[in-house]
Amino acid sequence: MTDIPATHPRYESLVRRERLVEGFKEGIVVPQGLIAHGRGEMFDYLLGERTTKEGRAASRAAAALLLKAKRPVISVNGNVAALSAAEVVRLSQVSKARIEIGLFHRTDERVTKIEKVLVKHGAKNVLGFLPDAKIPGLDSLRGLCTKDGIGMADVVLIPLEDGDRAEALAKMGKKTIAIDLNPMSRTATNATITIVDELTRAIPELIKNVEDLAEDSRAAKLALSSYDKDENLRLVSKGMAGNLERFHNR
Repeated sequence: MTDIPATHPRYESLVRRERLVEGFKEGIVVPQGLIAHGRGEMFDYLLGERTTKEGRAASRAAAALLLKAKRPVISVNGNVAALSAAEVVRLSQVSKARIEIGLFHRTDERVTKIEKVLVKHGAKNVLGFLPDAKIPGLDSLRGLCTKDGIGMADVVLIPLEDGDRAEALAKMGKKTIAIDLNPMSRTATNATITIVDELTRAIPELIKNVEDLAEDSRAAKLALSSYDKDENLRLVSKGMAGNLERFHNR
């Protein structure tokens, strides 16, 4: 990874870019993933490059939903593996969720490389290499899944997900938790709970909340019952608009 001084004002953003570039060189990330990340960065600027109170509220609700789930699954694509493999594995451990690889630009070689990255960080029994089920309504390879994973899941965490897959999972009756920087996307609007935050901030926050709520069922119930997705997304969008307006009024 290129030497980036910690004093650089864009340090964290540049480190994420370097991770994705390395992931691309290793065959984990595809060019389309690099484009998607750049689009997400724009929304993060509008968000203020920070975890908002709305993001924290959504994260606590998401943690409560994961703890309530009987068969939770974390869906992982190339960008997620390149940016947050260790954190995803940790989240799977504390939430008792299985990990399944799901890719739009799918090859056996790419799935194998992503699986190796996850295993390197402690993952066990990663699903996705041998799909034996399909998500109805999806004609792309993104529709492939496993019966033991997403096929039988009641809750699916879908970080950096495509809108059509998020919509299809909702139509299957799955409860979904999205991590998406665009509050207006189909992914954000179709998910049961949407955390509008940058992935490498959102996953550690989610881990912390799962650990916190695991021993407090009353707090978990409150976090879930008090969450209103539409209002949460409205407030996030309002905050983004306010940040943009303040920038132009400087």
